[in-house]
Amino acid sequence: MSRVQACLFDLDGVIVDTAKYHYLAWRRLANELGFDFTEHDNERLKGVSRVRSLEILLEIGGVTLDAQTQAALAAKKNDWYVEMIAKMDESEVLPGARRFLAECRTAGIRTALGSASKNAMLILRNVGLVDQFDVIIDGNKTSAAKPDPEVFLLGAHALGVATAHCVVFEDAEAGVEAALRAGMRCVGIGSPQTLHRANLIISGLAEMTLDRLPME
Repeated sequence: MSRVQACLFDLDGVIVDTAKYHYLAWRRLANELGFDFTEHDNERLKGVSRVRSLEILLEIGGVTLDAQTQAALAAKKNDWYVEMIAKMDESEVLPGARRFLAECRTAGIRTALGSASKNAMLILRNVGLVDQFDVIIDGNKTSAAKPDPEVFLLGAHALGVATAHCVVFEDAEAGVEAALRAGMRCVGIGSPQTLHRANLIISGLAEMTLDRLPME
């Protein structure tokens, strides 16, 4: 009998794919600053904060700016990103996500979102998934970024479930590390080379079933 009582999900790359919108906004900013920003460059931003992402972008372009200008550019990039995600709809939920969330809830397994995104509620409303989560912990409720386990510890506490009975779904190495530091098991979504520390690795929620949940 599975002892899993709660499943906690990252948002981007697990439930929806907003990475493409981040990339388009960063590329637009780079072009405005006079240089190109490739998809290969964008890999360096995965799981990284907005401030650090801008620093990496400027390093790539060889551009030096003062802190005030950097803050203004980060805000501009975020405005462009929000404009794009505001147009998202239910078709942008990744394959299997809606089904698996529903199966968890039917089985009495509690669900939480654990995301660094400060726009998580906007995205969930647009894709029609707000009611599939018992708890939503986003970037507005956390102070430490993954691999710090804060987001998942807050989620487990809000759910009232011990960390040993939680399984996290993550697509980033920092997220897997955060889950393990929180004392939770983890399902990695993506590359086995990158996510090798996860207890189970799958290509997406389309291939996930309740009986595959990693147990103690």
